[in-house]
Amino acid sequence: MSFGMSLVAIGWEPEIRGILTVIIGFVVLCGSVYLLLGTNIGARLGFLVALTALAGWMALMGSVWWIYGIGLRGPDPSWEPVPGATVLQDSQALVAGGALSGLPAIPEDATATENALIVNEQFIEEGWVTLDPASPGFGQAQAAASVYLEEEGAFAAGQYQITEVFDTGGERWPKINDSLDFLAFFHTPHYVVAEASTVEPTRTEPGRAPATPVIDESRQRVYVYMIRDLGAVRQPATVLTIGGGAIFLALCYLLHRRDRILRENLAMPIETTEPTPVEATTSADEAREPVGAST
Repeated sequence: MSFGMSLVAIGWEPEIRGILTVIIGFVVLCGSVYLLLGTNIGARLGFLVALTALAGWMALMGSVWWIYGIGLRGPDPSWEPVPGATVLQDSQALVAGGALSGLPAIPEDATATENALIVNEQFIEEGWVTLDPASPGFGQAQAAASVYLEEEGAFAAGQYQITEVFDTGGERWPKINDSLDFLAFFHTPHYVVAEASTVEPTRTEPGRAPATPVIDESRQRVYVYMIRDLGAVRQPATVLTIGGGAIFLALCYLLHRRDRILRENLAMPIETTEPTPVEATTSADEAREPVGAST
Protein backbone atom coordinates (compact mmCIF):
# COMPACT_ATOMS: atom_id res chain seq x y z
CA MET A 1 0.00 0.00 0.00
CA SER A 2 2.77 2.44 0.95
CA PHE A 3 4.71 1.59 -2.23
CA GLY A 4 1.65 2.28 -4.37
CA MET A 5 1.04 5.61 -2.66
CA SER A 6 4.67 6.53 -3.25
CA LEU A 7 4.31 5.82 -6.97
CA VAL A 8 1.15 7.91 -7.10
CA ALA A 9 2.92 10.80 -5.34
CA ILE A 10 5.89 10.67 -7.71
CA GLY A 11 3.61 10.51 -10.75
CA TRP A 12 1.58 13.55 -9.68
CA GLU A 13 1.99 15.87 -12.64
CA PRO A 14 1.68 19.45 -11.30
CA GLU A 15 4.47 19.51 -8.71
CA ILE A 16 6.36 16.36 -7.72
CA ARG A 17 7.07 15.06 -11.20
CA GLY A 18 8.01 18.51 -12.50
CA ILE A 19 10.39 19.12 -9.59
CA LEU A 20 12.03 15.72 -10.04
CA THR A 21 12.42 16.33 -13.77
CA VAL A 22 14.19 19.64 -13.18
CA ILE A 23 16.46 18.17 -10.48
CA ILE A 24 17.41 15.14 -12.58
CA GLY A 25 18.07 17.30 -15.66
CA PHE A 26 20.25 19.70 -13.66
CA VAL A 27 22.22 16.89 -12.03
CA VAL A 28 22.76 15.04 -15.31
CA LEU A 29 23.82 18.14 -17.27
CA CYS A 30 26.05 19.77 -14.66
CA GLY A 31 27.19 16.48 -13.17
CA SER A 32 28.39 15.07 -16.49
CA VAL A 33 30.35 18.24 -17.26
CA TYR A 34 31.89 18.24 -13.79
CA LEU A 35 32.75 14.55 -14.11
CA LEU A 36 34.70 15.17 -17.31
CA LEU A 37 36.49 18.20 -15.90
CA GLY A 38 37.18 16.59 -12.54
CA THR A 39 38.80 13.51 -14.07
CA ASN A 40 41.04 15.65 -16.31
CA ILE A 41 42.09 18.69 -14.26
CA GLY A 42 41.24 17.68 -10.72
CA ALA A 43 38.21 17.78 -8.48
CA ARG A 44 38.64 21.27 -7.02
CA LEU A 45 39.76 23.02 -10.21
CA GLY A 46 37.15 21.14 -12.25
CA PHE A 47 34.39 22.30 -9.92
CA LEU A 48 35.57 25.91 -10.21
CA VAL A 49 35.68 25.75 -14.02
CA ALA A 50 32.25 24.08 -14.21
CA LEU A 51 30.71 26.67 -11.88
CA THR A 52 32.25 29.50 -13.93
CA ALA A 53 30.81 28.07 -17.14
CA LEU A 54 27.36 27.73 -15.55
CA ALA A 55 27.39 31.36 -14.36
CA GLY A 56 28.51 32.59 -17.79
CA TRP A 57 25.79 30.59 -19.53
CA MET A 58 23.16 32.01 -17.16
CA ALA A 59 24.39 35.56 -17.86
CA LEU A 60 24.17 35.00 -21.64
CA MET A 61 20.72 33.43 -21.41
CA GLY A 62 19.50 36.24 -19.15
CA SER A 63 20.80 38.88 -21.57
CA VAL A 64 18.84 37.30 -24.45
CA TRP A 65 15.70 37.19 -22.29
CA TRP A 66 16.32 40.80 -21.26
CA ILE A 67 16.64 42.04 -24.86
CA TYR A 68 13.59 40.27 -26.30
CA GLY A 69 11.36 40.17 -23.20
CA ILE A 70 11.00 36.38 -23.33
CA GLY A 71 11.82 33.46 -21.07
CA LEU A 72 11.43 34.13 -17.37
CA ARG A 73 8.95 37.02 -17.32
CA GLY A 74 7.69 39.30 -14.59
CA PRO A 75 4.17 40.73 -14.24
CA ASP A 76 2.66 42.13 -17.44
CA PRO A 77 1.36 45.71 -17.72
CA SER A 78 -2.19 46.12 -16.45
CA TRP A 79 -4.79 48.67 -15.46
CA GLU A 80 -4.95 49.04 -11.69
CA PRO A 81 -7.68 50.82 -9.71
CA VAL A 82 -7.01 54.31 -8.40
CA PRO A 83 -7.17 53.91 -4.60
CA GLY A 84 -10.39 55.28 -3.17
CA ALA A 85 -11.73 56.50 -6.52
CA THR A 86 -12.14 53.49 -8.76
CA VAL A 87 -15.88 53.23 -9.40
CA LEU A 88 -17.44 56.72 -9.55
CA GLN A 89 -21.23 56.69 -9.50
CA ASP A 90 -21.89 60.17 -10.93
CA SER A 91 -20.24 63.10 -12.67
CA GLN A 92 -19.57 65.03 -9.44
CA ALA A 93 -17.51 62.10 -8.16
CA LEU A 94 -15.13 62.63 -11.10
CA VAL A 95 -14.13 65.98 -9.63
CA ALA A 96 -13.91 64.62 -6.09
CA GLY A 97 -11.79 61.68 -7.27
CA GLY A 98 -9.33 63.89 -9.18
CA ALA A 99 -10.17 62.74 -12.70
CA LEU A 100 -11.45 66.20 -13.66
CA SER A 101 -10.43 69.57 -12.30
CA GLY A 102 -13.97 70.90 -12.54
CA LEU A 103 -17.31 70.72 -14.32
CA PRO A 104 -19.37 73.46 -15.98
CA ALA A 105 -22.78 74.27 -14.63
CA ILE A 106 -25.16 71.42 -15.41
CA PRO A 107 -28.86 72.33 -15.70
CA GLU A 108 -31.04 70.74 -13.08
CA ASP A 109 -33.45 69.42 -15.70
CA ALA A 110 -30.66 67.83 -17.78
CA THR A 111 -31.20 64.21 -18.67
CA ALA A 112 -28.61 61.50 -18.04
CA THR A 113 -27.59 61.59 -21.70
CA GLU A 114 -27.11 65.38 -21.66
CA ASN A 115 -25.12 65.08 -18.44
CA ALA A 116 -22.87 62.48 -20.06
CA LEU A 117 -22.29 64.72 -23.10
CA ILE A 118 -21.24 67.62 -20.85
CA VAL A 119 -18.82 65.34 -19.00
CA ASN A 120 -17.37 64.06 -22.29
CA GLU A 121 -16.77 67.60 -23.53
CA GLN A 122 -15.06 68.48 -20.25
CA PHE A 123 -12.72 65.49 -20.63
CA ILE A 124 -11.71 66.67 -24.11
CA GLU A 125 -11.19 70.25 -22.92
CA GLU A 126 -8.82 69.06 -20.18
CA GLY A 127 -6.65 67.16 -22.66
CA TRP A 128 -8.07 63.66 -22.43
CA VAL A 129 -8.18 61.61 -25.65
CA THR A 130 -11.18 59.51 -26.65
CA LEU A 131 -10.05 56.02 -27.67
CA ASP A 132 -11.41 54.32 -30.76
CA PRO A 133 -13.58 51.30 -29.82
CA ALA A 134 -11.62 49.23 -32.36
CA SER A 135 -8.23 50.05 -30.79
CA PRO A 136 -6.40 47.57 -28.52
CA GLY A 137 -6.25 50.15 -25.74
CA PHE A 138 -10.04 50.39 -25.65
CA GLY A 139 -10.35 46.62 -25.34
CA GLN A 140 -7.81 46.40 -22.51
CA ALA A 141 -9.46 49.22 -20.56
CA GLN A 142 -12.90 47.71 -21.19
CA ALA A 143 -11.83 44.32 -19.82
CA ALA A 144 -10.26 45.83 -16.70
CA ALA A 145 -13.21 48.16 -16.06
CA SER A 146 -15.65 45.24 -16.33
CA VAL A 147 -13.78 43.39 -13.60
CA TYR A 148 -13.86 46.33 -11.19
CA LEU A 149 -17.52 47.13 -11.89
CA GLU A 150 -18.58 43.59 -11.06
CA GLU A 151 -16.24 43.32 -8.06
CA GLU A 152 -17.64 46.53 -6.55
CA GLY A 153 -21.21 45.36 -7.17
CA ALA A 154 -22.10 48.34 -9.38
CA PHE A 155 -23.40 46.04 -12.12
CA ALA A 156 -23.86 42.38 -12.80
CA ALA A 157 -22.69 40.72 -15.97
CA GLY A 158 -24.83 41.75 -18.95
CA GLN A 159 -26.34 44.82 -17.27
CA TYR A 160 -23.94 47.41 -18.68
CA GLN A 161 -21.84 48.36 -21.67
CA ILE A 162 -18.59 50.33 -21.88
CA THR A 163 -19.44 53.21 -24.22
CA GLU A 164 -16.46 55.58 -23.92
CA VAL A 165 -12.84 55.37 -22.77
CA PHE A 166 -10.83 58.54 -22.10
CA ASP A 167 -7.04 58.39 -21.98
CA THR A 168 -4.34 60.78 -20.75
CA GLY A 169 -0.65 60.70 -19.82
CA GLY A 170 1.85 57.89 -20.36
CA GLU A 171 4.42 59.90 -22.32
CA ARG A 172 8.00 58.61 -22.34
CA TRP A 173 10.96 60.84 -21.47
CA PRO A 174 13.67 62.03 -21.96
CA LYS A 175 13.48 62.30 -25.75
CA ILE A 176 15.74 64.13 -28.20
CA ASN A 177 12.96 64.07 -30.79
CA ASP A 178 10.18 61.73 -31.77
CA SER A 179 12.56 59.32 -33.50
CA LEU A 180 15.38 59.23 -30.90
CA ASP A 181 13.72 57.73 -27.84
CA PHE A 182 16.18 54.94 -27.07
CA LEU A 183 16.94 56.37 -23.61
CA ALA A 184 13.34 57.26 -22.75
CA PHE A 185 13.09 54.92 -19.79
CA PHE A 186 10.75 57.08 -17.71
CA HIS A 187 7.00 57.58 -18.11
CA THR A 188 4.47 60.07 -16.88
CA PRO A 189 1.46 58.60 -15.02
CA HIS A 190 -1.02 57.05 -17.42
CA TYR A 191 -4.74 57.24 -16.59
CA VAL A 192 -7.97 56.11 -18.24
CA VAL A 193 -11.61 56.68 -17.38
CA ALA A 194 -14.11 54.16 -18.74
CA GLU A 195 -17.74 55.20 -19.05
CA ALA A 196 -20.25 52.43 -18.31
CA SER A 197 -23.86 52.78 -19.45
CA THR A 198 -26.78 50.75 -18.17
CA VAL A 199 -28.50 48.63 -20.82
CA GLU A 200 -32.18 47.79 -20.94
CA PRO A 201 -33.12 44.21 -20.08
CA THR A 202 -33.45 42.03 -23.15
CA ARG A 203 -35.20 38.73 -23.62
CA THR A 204 -33.28 35.83 -25.06
CA GLU A 205 -35.02 33.13 -27.05
CA PRO A 206 -33.58 29.69 -27.70
CA GLY A 207 -32.19 29.30 -31.20
CA ARG A 208 -32.00 33.02 -31.91
CA ALA A 209 -29.07 35.40 -31.75
CA PRO A 210 -29.08 37.69 -28.71
CA ALA A 211 -30.53 41.12 -29.32
CA THR A 212 -28.27 44.15 -29.60
CA PRO A 213 -27.98 45.89 -26.21
CA VAL A 214 -29.90 49.14 -25.97
CA ILE A 215 -28.59 51.91 -23.72
CA ASP A 216 -31.01 53.03 -21.01
CA GLU A 217 -30.94 56.81 -21.50
CA SER A 218 -32.66 57.46 -18.18
CA ARG A 219 -29.89 55.99 -16.02
CA GLN A 220 -26.83 57.88 -14.81
CA ARG A 221 -23.47 56.91 -16.29
CA VAL A 222 -20.92 55.17 -14.06
CA TYR A 223 -17.20 55.83 -14.47
CA VAL A 224 -14.18 53.64 -13.70
CA TYR A 225 -10.95 55.52 -12.92
CA MET A 226 -7.76 53.48 -13.48
CA ILE A 227 -4.00 54.00 -13.58
CA ARG A 228 -1.56 52.05 -15.73
CA ASP A 229 0.85 49.68 -14.01
CA LEU A 230 3.77 49.21 -16.41
CA GLY A 231 4.62 45.85 -14.87
CA ALA A 232 8.08 44.32 -14.69
CA VAL A 233 8.31 41.93 -17.63
CA ARG A 234 12.12 42.12 -17.88
CA GLN A 235 12.92 42.29 -14.16
CA PRO A 236 13.71 38.55 -13.64
CA ALA A 237 15.90 38.52 -16.76
CA THR A 238 17.69 41.66 -15.56
CA VAL A 239 18.41 40.14 -12.15
CA LEU A 240 19.60 36.91 -13.78
CA THR A 241 21.91 38.76 -16.17
CA ILE A 242 23.47 41.02 -13.55
CA GLY A 243 23.72 38.30 -10.92
CA GLY A 244 25.09 35.67 -13.30
CA GLY A 245 27.53 38.18 -14.79
CA ALA A 246 28.81 39.21 -11.35
CA ILE A 247 29.34 35.59 -10.30
CA PHE A 248 31.02 34.81 -13.63
CA LEU A 249 33.47 37.72 -13.29
CA ALA A 250 34.26 36.81 -9.68
CA LEU A 251 34.99 33.20 -10.59
CA CYS A 252 37.08 34.29 -13.58
CA TYR A 253 39.15 36.43 -11.21
CA LEU A 254 39.66 33.43 -8.92
CA LEU A 255 40.83 31.32 -11.87
CA HIS A 256 43.18 34.09 -13.03
CA ARG A 257 44.55 34.48 -9.49
CA ARG A 258 45.16 30.74 -9.25
CA ASP A 259 47.01 30.66 -12.59
CA ARG A 260 49.13 33.65 -11.58
CA ILE A 261 50.14 32.05 -8.29
CA LEU A 262 50.88 28.79 -10.08
CA ARG A 263 53.14 30.53 -12.62
CA GLU A 264 54.99 32.35 -9.85
CA ASN A 265 55.56 29.10 -7.99
CA LEU A 266 56.79 27.32 -11.12
CA ALA A 267 59.19 30.18 -11.91
CA MET A 268 60.88 30.03 -8.52
CA PRO A 269 64.38 28.39 -8.57
CA ILE A 270 64.68 24.99 -6.99
CA GLU A 271 67.00 25.04 -3.96
CA THR A 272 69.58 22.23 -4.10
CA THR A 273 71.69 21.10 -1.10
CA GLU A 274 75.08 19.35 -1.52
CA PRO A 275 75.37 16.00 0.28
CA THR A 276 77.57 16.00 3.41
CA PRO A 277 80.68 13.74 2.91
CA VAL A 278 80.83 10.77 5.25
CA GLU A 279 84.35 10.22 6.77
CA ALA A 280 85.57 6.67 6.88
CA THR A 281 86.34 5.56 10.45
CA THR A 282 88.66 2.60 11.00
CA SER A 283 90.17 1.23 14.15
CA ALA A 284 93.94 1.26 14.84
CA ASP A 285 94.23 -2.54 14.77
CA GLU A 286 92.57 -2.70 11.35
CA ALA A 287 94.94 0.02 10.11
CA ARG A 288 98.03 -1.94 11.28
CA GLU A 289 96.78 -5.24 9.91
CA PRO A 290 98.79 -6.14 6.80
CA VAL A 291 97.03 -6.94 3.65
CA GLY A 292 96.31 -10.64 3.33
CA ALA A 293 96.98 -11.38 7.02
CA SER A 294 93.61 -12.95 7.39
CA THR A 295 94.36 -15.58 4.82
